[in-house]
Amino acid sequence: MKTTQISMSNNINEIAKKGWHKTDTIWLLGLYGTAIGAGVLFLPINAGIGGIIPLILMTVIAFPLTFFSHRALTRFVLSGNNPSGGITEVVEEHFGINAGNIMTLFYFFAIYPTLLMYSVAMTNTLNSFILNQLKLTPPPRALLSFILIILMMIIIRFGEKIILRIMSILVYPFIMALIIIALYLIPHWHGDILKTLYTNQNNNLWITLWLAIPVMVFSFNHSPIISSFALVKRSECGEYAEKKCSRILAYSNLLMVITVMFFVFSCVFSLSPQDLDIAKKQNITILSYLANHFNVPVIDWLGPPLAIIAITKSFLGHYLGAKEGLNGIINKILRKLGKNIVPKTLNYITSLFILITTWCVATIDPNILKMIETLGGPIISIILFLMPMYAIRKVAKMHKYCSNICDLFVVLIGLTSISAIFYSFFY
Repeated sequence: MKTTQISMSNNINEIAKKGWHKTDTIWLLGLYGTAIGAGVLFLPINAGIGGIIPLILMTVIAFPLTFFSHRALTRFVLSGNNPSGGITEVVEEHFGINAGNIMTLFYFFAIYPTLLMYSVAMTNTLNSFILNQLKLTPPPRALLSFILIILMMIIIRFGEKIILRIMSILVYPFIMALIIIALYLIPHWHGDILKTLYTNQNNNLWITLWLAIPVMVFSFNHSPIISSFALVKRSECGEYAEKKCSRILAYSNLLMVITVMFFVFSCVFSLSPQDLDIAKKQNITILSYLANHFNVPVIDWLGPPLAIIAITKSFLGHYLGAKEGLNGIINKILRKLGKNIVPKTLNYITSLFILITTWCVATIDPNILKMIETLGGPIISIILFLMPMYAIRKVAKMHKYCSNICDLFVVLIGLTSISAIFYSFFY
């Protein structure tokens, strides 16, 4: 009788693991929230400035670019023997201590500069909203940025589950706002984008597409939360974790591509390539340019809150990755010194470091976009595109995931993204 009950219980557990649950939906939206942030508000400018053909090609590769790379990184995290070991520990397990140390630094510096950028962007956006829309005098920048980051840290102190729930809640108004703006722009659509096959200063389709790929990688990137995502699903689903993660990633990435590319197309069809070129030179988001271009209250008032929601979501998601990377660096340093630290104390140290540095950078208000492009971009491509593909060939546990066509596609995208960023150094 007991054997039968155990067997029935195991069957029920297996069915539960294979099914779809509320936590899966929360993670789906959490992945979406991490990826779809401030970068999306610049994507229409970079995607549409070259004309309709590069935009169509980018739409075609958007889903495989996002899904194959993040699925490979998830599988890599799941390949570790330690059920609670994050991405840096898995690298050390498979490739040795030196490689683990290098990857820990790479992982941190791929995410941390982006976190700094979001602290600056959040402060600038709210400051502009108070000044231009509310017609009030904003508080001193140091005070405003401190209040914003403290509010973020309060949310973070509630723990990973609360972060994910808040991100999943924020995703709904963000998706709705993207769709509303895209629909609102439809009456303003015209055929300027269709008058030429492609338009840019070099008059070259492939250079346009080449230089747009790093922007797509940044806009759809949710690698900072992948390690936490994989470990949680591993603890919940055991041997079914890979299939469950792949399913959640597929649905989340499909939602990303559909909503974002609809928004991109609507923005591009309502503006000319010349308008997009002006927006790029002004270094402003597409929402700011649309508000100035059409001078309509809907975009004028909806734009700043939408940007704030986008940045908040991305800040929370990137914080998880930055904290994991910094914890890894400190642990490795202490290990070499023959010392240990209590995880709770370590989390306090990393939280305090992130609080102080993000506040200082937000107060100083530097131009860090160039740092993101030259430092964050190449490292993200190495971690997200190249490292998992190398592991598939070298790690025995990952040999079963070999797929020549998919793997080649991911490697080419990674190399293209890196080379396109270095192209900006010379032209």
